[in-house]
Amino acid sequence: MSLDLIDVALFVRVCATRNLSAAGREFGLSPAASSARMAQLERQLGARLLHRTTRQIALTQDGEAFLERALPLLEAAEQAEASVGGAGQHPQGLLRVAASVSFGRLHLMPALPAFLAQYPGIRLDLRLSDRVIDLAAHGIDVAIRIGPLRDSALVARTLAPSRLWLCASPAYLAQFGTPQRPEELARHQCLVLEGTNPWRFRDGKEVVSVRVGGRMQSDNGEALRDAALAGLGIALQSTWAMYQQLKSGALVRVLAGFPVAQQAVVSAQYLNRNFLPPKTQAFIDFFAARFGPAPYWDDGLP
Repeated sequence: MSLDLIDVALFVRVCATRNLSAAGREFGLSPAASSARMAQLERQLGARLLHRTTRQIALTQDGEAFLERALPLLEAAEQAEASVGGAGQHPQGLLRVAASVSFGRLHLMPALPAFLAQYPGIRLDLRLSDRVIDLAAHGIDVAIRIGPLRDSALVARTLAPSRLWLCASPAYLAQFGTPQRPEELARHQCLVLEGTNPWRFRDGKEVVSVRVGGRMQSDNGEALRDAALAGLGIALQSTWAMYQQLKSGALVRVLAGFPVAQQAVVSAQYLNRNFLPPKTQAFIDFFAARFGPAPYWDDGLP
């Protein structure tokens, strides 16, 4: 039995999108052709891979087992292609990238024209979401994430530091005063990103933990930055998210003498595998060079 790799790749995308027509469009296939290819794959394997109804698609038990084998199969094919004919020097193919909404809009999007111009053989599928996406389940090649590596099945390469500062507008501080110690934050309007309470600071060798609160919280950092700009409170933000406002004076740093304890990094995370496709390597190398240990957003900040 000889499997058609297009059928296998189509199956993987159907699993990721849960939509046969949408997956087929990525391959230039009509819904009828996509359905025929899936039926052909199931006949060759002698197993039902998908439960299909008019409303949803779900994997069968055989489908789940085949998906685990399908991804390494496609990676091996890509590795074989990259090893001959100079393909390694010319990264190509569809690259699926995941990133948070804020970081993607602020720091990936402005650089993508240059990246795509440098690598004309690469097509990009960019997924911006503040959810942590399962890379294997969604067929993601690389995710740009802020914070520690939480999945042992992934490999992480640090692209840049992500320094956390407290910030507020001059108008807020003029009205409510400037806190002098972390403990005073409990009496202020604090703009809290979901899942980040309490806030922790270094006081010499000790760590001070403060449970903060206020009239607004959100699951989106840009929304809280904008709330701070509007004078609604004090926000805990990465410098990459507010560097322009800090440099203009629209936001000022608060409690500079008490560094935030939970500092983080920007990293490229990808599935643990022995071979990294040239297209993925090219993307990671491009942004590692663009950001680096002293990223442009920290230029001019203390």
